[in-house]
Amino acid sequence: MFITYNNKKHEKDILEKTLRAELMSISGKGAKNKLIHADNLSVLKTLLDDYSGKVDLIYIDPPFATNGHFKISEDRANTISSSNGGAIAYSDILVGADFLEFLRERLIFLRELLSDCGSMYLHIDYKIGHYVKLIMDEVFGRGMFRNDITRIKCNPKNFDRKAYGNVKDLIFFYSKTESPIWNDPKIPFSNDDIERLFKKVDKDSRKYTTIPLHAPGETLNGNTGKEWRGVKPPKGRHWRSDPVILEELNKQGLIEWSINGVPRKKIFVDERDGKKMQDIWEFKDPQYPNYPTEKNIDLLKFIVGASSNEGSLVLDCFCGSGTTLVAAQELNRNWIGIDKSEHAIKVAKKKLDNMPASLFSKVEYEFIKQV
Repeated sequence: MFITYNNKKHEKDILEKTLRAELMSISGKGAKNKLIHADNLSVLKTLLDDYSGKVDLIYIDPPFATNGHFKISEDRANTISSSNGGAIAYSDILVGADFLEFLRERLIFLRELLSDCGSMYLHIDYKIGHYVKLIMDEVFGRGMFRNDITRIKCNPKNFDRKAYGNVKDLIFFYSKTESPIWNDPKIPFSNDDIERLFKKVDKDSRKYTTIPLHAPGETLNGNTGKEWRGVKPPKGRHWRSDPVILEELNKQGLIEWSINGVPRKKIFVDERDGKKMQDIWEFKDPQYPNYPTEKNIDLLKFIVGASSNEGSLVLDCFCGSGTTLVAAQELNRNWIGIDKSEHAIKVAKKKLDNMPASLFSKVEYEFIKQV
């Protein structure tokens, strides 16, 4: 299924006819990390020379087709009306088909930059997101769609309008292939989780629960289908581990036997690293941002930690105030950030240059401008 609109170009034309950016190094020439002040489409075309298939993670927070201007004041950033004072940080005036093609062009180049173990996260507003997903299905393939993540962005609002309050936006998560980097991030159990999930207590006052020792799938040949301690796995199932391993677990007191002689494995809460993250995230935006639409640093660190490894290359071509770059730096990833807003670049440079000395003596990066 493809979305159609009047100004849609052929993918081949986008890849071949997009003009390359002429770039000039201002400082830090040769550094692995790069902050680029330029139009991102032409830069993405240029980056293909050196980085095609080499980027492990892309996060972008593009304009949301709001048809508005976002301004910045000296003390803090705010979204304010065009009639008020303040310098324009960026304008979000592309709407409809023009916006969709603007985004599609960039997504095509981003796909080419992704490595075979790479992932793409796109942050978007709920008003345009459903159209954007169709574009991403086309560019990356429907089979590469992994999650539609709901991000709780703010506290509840009481707007006087005939609709439900909006406290969320969306993050679309795609991969380049079926084998992306995935570090299976966990979040801590709450006290309620512990009381609900780990109801049993052993002689040492350790809270635990139990899980079956068998799994779906019948094994006709092999030890996991054989009887162990007089018990066979239920029909159509097999032991999760070889009976030799089950025997060792039993000796260690890690198997609990029911009154009916059914064995189950003990799982202690103090040995678990948390619970699996689900697809509703609560990472609220900063109350007093340094730049309009600045995102929560913990949100970006979570994404970077989940879908890249130390030494991976992370790319954000709408880097704004540089939150993605800071997150990548803190987690020992390499990074490339691109933005055409002079105000964004100034804020990003300040963030990078003022990162805590306890973490880094100095953040090394090449600052590049479009000629």
